[in-house]
Amino acid sequence: MPDPLEIFVAIDLVSRREWGARAPRGSYSSLSSTKGVKVHYTGGRVDPAIVEDHAKCVALVKSIQNQHMDGNGWMDIGYSMIACPHRKVFVGRGPKHLPAANGSGLNSGHYAVLGLVGSSGLVQPNDEMLHGILDAVEYLRDRGGAGREIKGHRDGYATSCPGEPLYAWVRRGAPRPGGGGDPDPPEPHPSFPGRTLKYPPVMVGEDVRTWQQQMRTRGWSIDVDGLYGEQSRDVARRFQREKGLPVTGEVDRATWNASWEEPVT
Repeated sequence: MPDPLEIFVAIDLVSRREWGARAPRGSYSSLSSTKGVKVHYTGGRVDPAIVEDHAKCVALVKSIQNQHMDGNGWMDIGYSMIACPHRKVFVGRGPKHLPAANGSGLNSGHYAVLGLVGSSGLVQPNDEMLHGILDAVEYLRDRGGAGREIKGHRDGYATSCPGEPLYAWVRRGAPRPGGGGDPDPPEPHPSFPGRTLKYPPVMVGEDVRTWQQQMRTRGWSIDVDGLYGEQSRDVARRFQREKGLPVTGEVDRATWNASWEEPVT
């Protein structure tokens, strides 16, 4: 069965000019490709009335840009694309440009796509918004070299984003609504990043944060900060003893894979 994202869909694109975007305060950093896309939500209250009035979607996107530029001090809105509940996709920073919404050190790995839902008010994405998010993903694959991954903001970063309803959809493999059949199963776990995580010196990166988040999910007391230092090394040593692996304090391929195996109960 073909991947639904490989079937061309004519995207209903809202250009920056059409939504009245402010000009960026400088030049974007360029991207030639990414691992994929991370999905976000607003994190605040979204007025449910946007479902009935697209003008309110435009106003919300403009307010987000203002917050990012005037509140955060960013050069522009942080997202690559924004999907609203009318299956319209707003151009944020767009393809080939570094986003700012994924977190420090994480932006070059994935584009950032916002769904216009929040932590209160409108929290459940409708089918049109899910289609819009996938239209944006397809667009970023075609125009921006985005890879196959579709993840939530919280994958690799300590946050509640993109909220439980949207994240549950991501975890199901981000299927197109009404697409028929089952989506391709997601990867059983993130693939080994190709470098062994060890200390000293302190290693930094999204792969470190991904492993730390998984260990915390398993119940280990560990900071999810993307810094592989003494604490991470000690957790790795104890985990290796538990699993009967060589106790090195280094997250090699065997330790990485074991971190996602179901614990024996």
